[in-house]
Amino acid sequence: MRGKNESDLLALLAPHRSLLLAVSGGPDSVALMLLAAQWPDRRSHDIAVATVDHGLRPEARREAEQVGAWANALGFPHHVLTWQGEKPRTRVQERARTARYALLADCAGRIGAGAIVTAHHADDQAETILFRLTRGSGVAGLAGMTAESRCGGVALLRPLLGLRKAALEEICRRCDHDYFRDPSNIDEHYARARLRKLRPLLAAQGLDDEALLRLGQRAAHADAALNFCAENARERAIVDVDSETARFDAAALRELPPEIVQRLLAGEIARLAPLAPLRLERLERAARRLVAALADGAKLRLTIADLLLDAQGAHVTLRPAPPRRFKQKPRS
Repeated sequence: MRGKNESDLLALLAPHRSLLLAVSGGPDSVALMLLAAQWPDRRSHDIAVATVDHGLRPEARREAEQVGAWANALGFPHHVLTWQGEKPRTRVQERARTARYALLADCAGRIGAGAIVTAHHADDQAETILFRLTRGSGVAGLAGMTAESRCGGVALLRPLLGLRKAALEEICRRCDHDYFRDPSNIDEHYARARLRKLRPLLAAQGLDDEALLRLGQRAAHADAALNFCAENARERAIVDVDSETARFDAAALRELPPEIVQRLLAGEIARLAPLAPLRLERLERAARRLVAALADGAKLRLTIADLLLDAQGAHVTLRPAPPRRFKQKPRS
């Protein structure tokens, strides 16, 4: 089943001895499983497969069990992961995605896998960039998905980002292997399905997959350059750090462009409060207020992602925010 370069597609996986493949049963993830079965390095790696049953479709459990049979036939142990509890009525796909990755990370931890592997491909990348474009994402968001990131303390690998969906479907056809189609992919209750319906119109105006992928590559290059500048600036601007605090030289921050100040804040927030939610809009507002305070020589205190940002005098400090004080209601 291997084409010219298919034996090299999974090279990203090689450093991780134990792997967990996320396989939903669609053509993309089934192709990933088939590639893993034929991977020359397979024998030197422990590979398991997991399928998430979100409990959103009555046939999902049966499909998950069928994926288990396919995985076992290829020699892979299989785990069905179930999203328990009441399901949300809004932002269903977004919350299902969060639950899915949490379940996969938990499973990886239980079985000792050092990496989760997904079947995201070039078409997914183009769609992600378009989705983020409609949301007004920043440079990092427009760069799309990276081949390697982190998920719940383990590596998250996407080795197929360079392949189109048609190539993955062809792998399934060549192997004469079945797969499922998820009806939610065309359900226009979901934003991504509505965007898919618009894709031919956008392509006719020049915004096709190739254009979106070029945009993503250029954004990734710009993001890498900005990160490089931010890292160099950090060496000049940071005064001291420990596990709970970051202290910057206010004069050094004052000389930096706002985007670099924002990235320095984002980096330290991620280090000090990795589990705290942080939306880009909130970060941008905090960075703007800090830049304005530094320019005016004014004091500033605000909370962001469970941290206190304190700018006064010669330093700007990030540290854990004090507990909130709740006023007692007067007794009636």
